[in-house]
Amino acid sequence: MTDTARAPIDLDPAAATSTLPPPPPPRSTTDSSTSTPASGPTPRPASDRLVRPRGGRRIGGVCAGIADRFGWSRTTVRVLSVVSILLPGPQVLAYLILWIAIPNDDD
Repeated sequence: MTDTARAPIDLDPAAATSTLPPPPPPRSTTDSSTSTPASGPTPRPASDRLVRPRGGRRIGGVCAGIADRFGWSRTTVRVLSVVSILLPGPQVLAYLILWIAIPNDDD
């Protein structure tokens, strides 16, 4: 066997990081791709209370109140309610109970 001289290993962390490429620049907050508004209506922010609103009611305001409470589209909640009423079950009774139980909006 022959002994060959080996180069010493440099354990300096500063020397190891100097060979790395620079990090990418931060993204601009005014990027044109993020500033364009999404198509369609802007969803309402979720409310912290479950109330039947005075405006925008169709029958009793139950669907509008549920949609406003969870930040959903009122139309989606209404369509789901009508579809569920077509199925067998106590949906109409549940709607009437919610109509009585959910208070009106104070605004």
